[in-house]
Amino acid sequence: MSSERLQNQLEKDKELFIPFITAGDPTPEVTIDLALTLQEAGASILELGIPYSDPLADGPTIQAASKRALSNGMSLTDALQLVPKMRDRGLTIPVIIFTYVNPLLQYGMKRFTEEAAAFGVDGILVPDLPYEESDQLSQYCENENLSLISLVAPTSKERIKKIASRAQGFLYCVSSLGVTGARTDLDPRIETFLQTVREASRVPIAVGFGISTREQVQTIQGLADGVVVGSALVEQIEKQGESLKNPAEKGLALQRIKSFVKALISE
Repeated sequence: MSSERLQNQLEKDKELFIPFITAGDPTPEVTIDLALTLQEAGASILELGIPYSDPLADGPTIQAASKRALSNGMSLTDALQLVPKMRDRGLTIPVIIFTYVNPLLQYGMKRFTEEAAAFGVDGILVPDLPYEESDQLSQYCENENLSLISLVAPTSKERIKKIASRAQGFLYCVSSLGVTGARTDLDPRIETFLQTVREASRVPIAVGFGISTREQVQTIQGLADGVVVGSALVEQIEKQGESLKNPAEKGLALQRIKSFVKALISE
């Protein structure tokens, strides 16, 4: 069952743009500013990554962002507490928390889902949680009206139907094998893969991992309902990092990031 805010957004927005940022990179306060800037730039849903020391699905760009955030003292609790601050500042789009199994187990899955819902989170995405082992978290999410976002990859094959049958919110399609990171070319098999997913899915499908150019965004928009952009955006945040931390330069740095996003997703 999807949260009402997420469901309304999915029904309203037929070309979903889902940016990913790392909580606490470059600072907690700037994370809030970035969320609001991305909403202004046209984000449909915000994917907020919890920094983690062993991020199996993340490439070097997001690993570096996690390292910066962790060195600033960002924790899972701190990251969750950013969401109500974003809401207080005017964030209205759904927020999906991107995290890994180990931090959830340490924190307590039940506690995590209860707090996430209380803090205004709409869904959770756990890339290293196999579908076959997701029942408990799925139940906790259902209890709190949170969407547990499922992932399918080109290697999922016969599992695609199973995973799609229980998908909530939207179905996250991994565009290529390996970790996240900007890529120059999309996998040539992606069209066939997405056709298979589309036939099996009752919910919108969004594509992520490696989407970094306007041309790639346009290609994906022709094949799916949404596009997730992570590493390319996190790279821009890293480039603007010092300016984002400087109160005198922050406004201009946020404007540069907004311009980058608009150029990526504009018609």
